[in-house]
Order: sequence, then C-alpha cells, then structure tokens
Amino acid sequence: MIVTRGLTKRYRGGQLAVDGLDLTVPAGSVFGFLGPNGSGKTTTIRMLMGLIEPTGGTVRVLGRPMPRAARTVLPQVGALIEGPALYGFLSGRDNLLRYDAADPTADPRTRRARVAAALDRVGLAAAAGKKAKAYSLGMKQRLGLAAALLQPRRLLVLDEPTNGLDPQGMREIRTLIRELAADGTTVFLSSHLLDEIEQVCTHAAVMAQGRLVVQGAVADLAAGARGLLVVTTPDAAEAARVLKELGVGDVTADGDRVTGEPPDRDLAEVTAALVTAGVRVRGLIVERASLEDAFVALTGEGFDVAG
Repeated sequence: MIVTRGLTKRYRGGQLAVDGLDLTVPAGSVFGFLGPNGSGKTTTIRMLMGLIEPTGGTVRVLGRPMPRAARTVLPQVGALIEGPALYGFLSGRDNLLRYDAADPTADPRTRRARVAAALDRVGLAAAAGKKAKAYSLGMKQRLGLAAALLQPRRLLVLDEPTNGLDPQGMREIRTLIRELAADGTTVFLSSHLLDEIEQVCTHAAVMAQGRLVVQGAVADLAAGARGLLVVTTPDAAEAARVLKELGVGDVTADGDRVTGEPPDRDLAEVTAALVTAGVRVRGLIVERASLEDAFVALTGEGFDVAG
C-alpha cells in the first residue's frame, strides 16, 4: 500500500528531518509508525500524502507515484494529519457536510446519511449540533476521524489519532481501527505511544532522529528482545546471589522481586538451585518481551510510553 525508497527531507537551514527512509506497508495491515516526537513521523506522512515535496527518494501509495498521482490516489485515502482543520463557528455536522461537498466523487443525494453514519461511528452523534469551537481536543480528533471515514477508503492514514482522548476514548478508537481493518482497510497509524501500537497493530516501523531503526511484524519485533526472569521471594538477597552464581545476567533485587536476563538453562534447574539454597520461591516466570523492550534493545533509549 505504501512503499518509499531513499525518502529524504532536508529543510532550509540544513535540518535533516527524514534520512533515506525505506518503508513497506503491507496491504491489509494495521501498520504502526512509531517514534518519539521530533523523529520525522509527521514529515514522512506529509510527504506520503503529497503535502510537501521530498528532497530525495521516491514515494508510491496504492502503487502510484506521489505527489504526481495525487488526483488518482487521494480520493481512495482517508487522512487525519496534525489534527483536523475545522470551522469553529459551524457545528460538527456542518463541518462534515462541507468536507463531503468538497469531494468531487461524493454523491450529494446520500451526503446527510454518510455524515450521520460517520458521526455515529466515532461517538459524536449526540454532539453533532454543537459548534466545533466548543469541542474538546478529543472531540476534535473524533470529528477529524469522522471526516476521514465519510467514504470507503482503501487506506487510512492517522497521525496521533488518540491525541487528547481519555482512556475510554482511546479504547473506542482502537476498537474502531480494528473494525476498519477487518473490513479490508489498510490503516497506517502514527504514534509515540508504544503500548498503543502493540495493542492494535499487526506491523510496525520504528523511527529515531529521522532514520528508520527497524520494521516488521509486531510479534517479530517483540520476539527480537529477550524477556525478563522474575523470581518472587522473601529471600531476595539470597536469591540474587544464587542467580548470579548460575550465570544470570543483570540481576536486580527490589523488595520481594528479583529480576534478571532469562537463563539459557531449564527453569526447573533454576528453581531447584534456589530451593536447595534455602530460598523460599513464591513465583518464578519469564515475562514476555514487549515492544518497549525491543525499542530499548534496538536504540539504547526509550521514550514516553504513557502519553
């Protein structure tokens, strides 16, 4: 659905915002575009949608070159980039009616029905008559998403779609994204929230300082990082000593929780060694690596995962 090769954007003054990006977004995927603020995500999306010209490299969306084929491609793409542009003096419903009227492919006879359906799908039916200037940030995000859903789309491009939403709203948008994907829409989702990407996306790419760090299936990215051995015991100091003797690396004791790198040997052997040493073992597991663990392992740094 999206392919870039050597995509680069350098602004006047020499700032290199995107540096040689090679990105491949599979059809039918929910693709997470992940990175801290300032990593080049939004600049990349603006180039994908033909809003700004690349300094170098190529972009193909739906198999067509961008921005040259924008007139053919964009009617098949719904997008929410850097928050929606709204008329504050108009209601949410009237904003969508204007969006739809600007689409030359939209049938005016079914306009009001499409607008009503889009408002209902994003949970704004009750606030449809309220002026947009009175909307909260989260409501504006919902309205922007409704605008992207006025027509069936082959591709949906969302830049930080849960920005400003409360936890319930974030859950609702994640559910909506899954439903859209199940209907056959490819979703390209930009976010700086690692846990959000892990919950909803099938594939992901990680950006840092304008460069692509890694891309692939989310399960494969997480599997590339080792998990964490966790021993729960009231004898934390003795457990830590035994684990170190067994060759477990990066052992840390905190209260009744002792952690370390997963050992190469069988966990039954680790448990037996702890018990033999008199350690009262209340629990011993290997926690699965998360996407956050993978990011830290790949880059040596983390970023805000809570929002």
